[in-house]
Amino acid sequence: MLTKIARTAVARPRWVVAVALLLMILCGAIGATVHSHMKSGGFVTDDLDSVQASQYLNDHFPGSEPNFVLTISAEGVADSAEARAAADHAIAVLDANPEVSGVQSYWTARPDLKQAMLSKDRKHALILASIAGDDAELPDRAAKLSEQLQVENGPVTVKAGGLAATFADINTQISKDLIIAEAIAIPITGLLLALVFGSLMAAALPVAIGLFAIAASLGILRVLTALTDVSIFALNMTTALGLALAIDYSLFIVSRYREELTAGATPTAAVTRAIQTAGRTVVYSALVVALSLSALLVFPQYFFKSFAYAGIAVVAAAAAAAVIVLPALLILVGHRIDAGDLRAPMRRLFRLAPRAEKAPRQTFWYGLVIAVMKRPMSIALAATAFLLLLGSPFLGVQFGYPDDRSLPTDVASREVGDILRTEFDADLASSATIALPEFRGSAAELDAYARELSKVPDVPAVLSSAAVYRNGLRVAAGVPEMSDPQHGAYLSVATSLDPYSDAGGAQLDTLRTVAAPSKALITGPAALNQDSVNAITGKLPLAGALIALTTLVLLFLFTGSVVLPIKALILNILSLAATFGAMVWIFQEGHLSELLGFTATGTLNLAMPILMFSLAFGASMDYEVFLLSRIREEWLAGPKTTEGNTEAVAMGVARTGRIFTAAALLMSIVFLGVATSGVSMMKLFGLGCALAVISDATVIRGLLAPALMRMMGTWNWWSPKPLVVLHNKFGLDEAEDVTHDAPKRLDSASV
Repeated sequence: MLTKIARTAVARPRWVVAVALLLMILCGAIGATVHSHMKSGGFVTDDLDSVQASQYLNDHFPGSEPNFVLTISAEGVADSAEARAAADHAIAVLDANPEVSGVQSYWTARPDLKQAMLSKDRKHALILASIAGDDAELPDRAAKLSEQLQVENGPVTVKAGGLAATFADINTQISKDLIIAEAIAIPITGLLLALVFGSLMAAALPVAIGLFAIAASLGILRVLTALTDVSIFALNMTTALGLALAIDYSLFIVSRYREELTAGATPTAAVTRAIQTAGRTVVYSALVVALSLSALLVFPQYFFKSFAYAGIAVVAAAAAAAVIVLPALLILVGHRIDAGDLRAPMRRLFRLAPRAEKAPRQTFWYGLVIAVMKRPMSIALAATAFLLLLGSPFLGVQFGYPDDRSLPTDVASREVGDILRTEFDADLASSATIALPEFRGSAAELDAYARELSKVPDVPAVLSSAAVYRNGLRVAAGVPEMSDPQHGAYLSVATSLDPYSDAGGAQLDTLRTVAAPSKALITGPAALNQDSVNAITGKLPLAGALIALTTLVLLFLFTGSVVLPIKALILNILSLAATFGAMVWIFQEGHLSELLGFTATGTLNLAMPILMFSLAFGASMDYEVFLLSRIREEWLAGPKTTEGNTEAVAMGVARTGRIFTAAALLMSIVFLGVATSGVSMMKLFGLGCALAVISDATVIRGLLAPALMRMMGTWNWWSPKPLVVLHNKFGLDEAEDVTHDAPKRLDSASV
């Protein structure tokens, strides 16, 4: 099939390019507004207790869960006339908005309750409100209110925070960061491509393929937003992965095309042969990456599903562009593939000797692998120990829900969050709310329940319809609106702890043990965090099993061996464990927080390691497929002995080492562009993926994999006889596409 595709592209290159350009423009136009149709939530599902509690409160006690917080800050004190005037204006705007309910403020609260809304230094006072809406509506409505109400300068400042404003600011930050990441990654990538390929013409082709893949993916995502919920965070993956994979795939195909030209083939024959070999490997690699990402579909949260949608779409687009559009471009370019050669001028500039092409056995990679395989046991043990050492911090990982601390310190919602955490006895935005939907009892029962809850350590106060309690003592009258004879009741439990910390989780567990007068559902940041982490971790075994199974099956079909797929799986997990350990050391423990510009919270967002695993695992298998393709070709062409296995590994790495290392470097540049984001979890994602790709292309492919393949010898290629028959029938065999216009050359690289 690939031969037919290549011949079609070769026969009608201008038509192929014209259709591709038309599709690119069409998809770009369709996907231009995708951002406004995506949602910022998707971390929780409706079946969680905390979510059900929130829904109950929204239905029967509107405004009981404030998600929008305004700080009125004065140069003097918040009791000043100027501060009161600013507060009155804000309250009037909120009261007039039909989407806002439950407006409370320091200035309108009961005298015995208002002090909780005034900071310790008396310079900040609060207005609390609840904005109605789902994940898509809430940030948009909060952003409009923030723009209308915030006052940045003057004797009195007004700033918006809380959950709604935080996600609005995260949306805005990600949109800006996406533009910056592209502005950084694309020029640097273009420059490095020119240096890697050696010519401007060759370097331009991967960029063109990448732009096509991104445009196509944006169009696909826009269509998906009309059918289902799609997270806005998937935009970062679309850009980063689209460009990275397009570079990878183009690099291998163009390298093979140039090799065929050098060997004397015509452009037509060179393109056909490149697609038959490298193109086939690209398709296989894309399938591995897509199936790795598809494991995210097992999670019920649409946040994860969105990354699967975006990932599969961009992988398909990049692979299709590489095997359909790129051949047409190569035919149009022909022998001008080396036009704009930068190698000779650069070497003259730095007064270096003219570059001489080296035979595979004279390359650095061949020498490195031969040296490694002389001491395979020592190298394997040392590399494994190094990776395990890097991964050891992951044993102490703590997971937390993202909050305003994900944002830079100068963003309004982050500033509000910092004020609430440091200047108030209790962070009212972090309170736990206990819903009692089935409660039909007496005030005395509620009174006793509130009293016991207030005895829990680090609970400053408990509010109920019966009374307000502190440390088991009644300190104020209750709030009658917090109960209803027909719909039950709710209580608000303030906390002085970080809801995402170990102490915050322990406090939540203690609250759950207090005997309630009826079925109790707890919501709030700590409960949402605990429920969402439990829901996600419950699906991890299934997702991991699917990734492992599909990888083992595909690599078996690719290699015909049952040993190599298992080895690849173990090495990839080892590499990713080292990456995760480094991320815990950096982002959870905060060792490089000042250098990288983020705030360490003592936790990691659980979503990021899962996304990193799926994406980095797919990228690692991408390189594994390319490397094994060449090693397998050398093995099939040589003697089936231990020495033949050693030579096959050395020659395979020698012929592909420079290419996949360059591909890893280029892919890491794209991910590092994402790491420039001001949102800390996106910074973690970009840096983690870059580190995973680099470590895989160096430590794993250059040291550990050759050492293990030397130790296993001819057992690398072993399979039981029934599986040999299965592979002969369904496995990959590149020879089937070799035709008269593509000369057979066993000494040529397969990629």
